[in-house]
Amino acid sequence: MIPGFVEDFDELVRTRGDALLRYGYVLAGNAEDAADLVQEALARLGDAWPRVRKKHDPEGYVRTTMARLHIRSWRRRRREDLVAEVPERGESDRYGDADLWAELQQLPRKQRAVLVLRYYEDLPDQDIADILGISRGTVRSQAARALDKLRIKRAAPVLREAR
Repeated sequence: MIPGFVEDFDELVRTRGDALLRYGYVLAGNAEDAADLVQEALARLGDAWPRVRKKHDPEGYVRTTMARLHIRSWRRRRREDLVAEVPERGESDRYGDADLWAELQQLPRKQRAVLVLRYYEDLPDQDIADILGISRGTVRSQAARALDKLRIKRAAPVLREAR
């Protein structure tokens, strides 16, 4: 075992675990899937720790792994999960604007992932393209479509009131 392995890894989990969980929540849309993403990404980090530690960015490795795991899961399913009833508010309120999150939930998974990586992670288009395995142009078009959908949803109540 590498000296300091456990302390460094434990320190990363202790200090950045909540931020990683929030990131997973933004990606996945619910606390259970977020926890699964974090757990799987940290397990993979544990296996690759000696190599990743030398690059001085283990959190970046975990976030990239989480994004790739999330993309892989929606590529496999290629469909939205439909539910009979809209869940109660509550859990999403802990992580920010619940209304905005509800609107993000209605976007297709790829568009939501692009927005999360662009605006939450502040990544450039080429990095997003590399993470998602799509072209830079697709990143731009998916972001534009997603933002258009969000603008329309935000403007609709205002337009109805103006009538």
